[in-house]
Amino acid sequence: MTACAIETATEDGGAVWPTGFTITANGAYAARLAGAGDALYAERWTLDGPEPYAVPLPLDQPEDPGARLLPLADGRVLIGRRVDGRRHTFSLLYPTGPATGQLPLGAVESVDPSGELTLLPPSPDGICAYAMCVGPDTTTLWLVAGGAFGPEQVAEVRGRCTGGVWLDRTGRMLALDRRLDGGPVKAVAVDLERGGEVTPLLQITEGSDDRLLLADPDSGLLLIRSDAPSPGHDRLGWGVLGSRLPIRFPECLRLDDAAVTPFAVQPGQVLLPEHCAVALRIDAAAGSWVGMWRPSERRMHQVAAPAGWLAGAGLWTQQGVLRLPYATPEVPCGLAELGVPPEQVPEPEPEQSPAREAESAPPARAVCRPVPLQQAPLADRKAAG
Repeated sequence: MTACAIETATEDGGAVWPTGFTITANGAYAARLAGAGDALYAERWTLDGPEPYAVPLPLDQPEDPGARLLPLADGRVLIGRRVDGRRHTFSLLYPTGPATGQLPLGAVESVDPSGELTLLPPSPDGICAYAMCVGPDTTTLWLVAGGAFGPEQVAEVRGRCTGGVWLDRTGRMLALDRRLDGGPVKAVAVDLERGGEVTPLLQITEGSDDRLLLADPDSGLLLIRSDAPSPGHDRLGWGVLGSRLPIRFPECLRLDDAAVTPFAVQPGQVLLPEHCAVALRIDAAAGSWVGMWRPSERRMHQVAAPAGWLAGAGLWTQQGVLRLPYATPEVPCGLAELGVPPEQVPEPEPEQSPAREAESAPPARAVCRPVPLQQAPLADRKAAG
């Protein structure tokens, strides 16, 4: 599983997908804005060959720094450009010999007074691309590539939404972090084949902000950020899709002087969420580096990132190799590989007497559980569709 870097946040703490380096769901292609200063252009990387290589996709005019890029599984690159305030145009770029081909797809008008529009992460099907417009009271989802007649509205969700995580391999179920009527943020599941039907996905406590950062459909592993353990202070935790077990907030993922953000989960670990390797971006005053961790372990391995790492971007192989894209003057298109450390079985906790347990137990509070997806069942919905 792959993800782009999460480099910024909205005013309410939600994640924003940046215009940096974006990788397709199958890990075959990536895209970014390359160049410098006023001479920016789209660049496509091919990642699934013996060696990575980049193909520049320049046009007659340089691209604006705010242009949004998203690669598709067929090698074309979607570009979104903001024009005339709230209007956003979309086109597909592709190499045509020495030149760049461009297929216009149409435009979307943002309902946000600021004119903002966000491209959602690459769809698992590799064909479709979606955009999100956040208005004062509702959030609109648009299919901007992969449709029959250009951009089309596919859902309208009540509330202001951020984030965006795919929950299945078909591109049907999408998780969004929703703030409704000024209340706390809660992750919800949106069924794009049922007109945007919304069902609860994650509620740890009634008043906590509970956001979904990553989800792995193979294992069911969820990476979440919530202030449920410490109101007012976000913690990184993990759970399992559809499970009734509590969300856990490992101490090893909590660094006092650095921000920790997951960006990729090892695929192919069917029904083995505790054994999935997770890649984390660590940001501190000294710079950015990489963390590697498994839910079954009580420690996070920290390693230096390669020079020129496109921070927050990377993908795992099923064999547990982390591939990190980087660009330097000497190597403008590189892919470094890091092996995940061997899994270590943690030592069992020392036994405690009931009296000792009661003495060391934290104060009673609401049980931290995800809302099981029996309220939004993926398997049943697919059968019903």
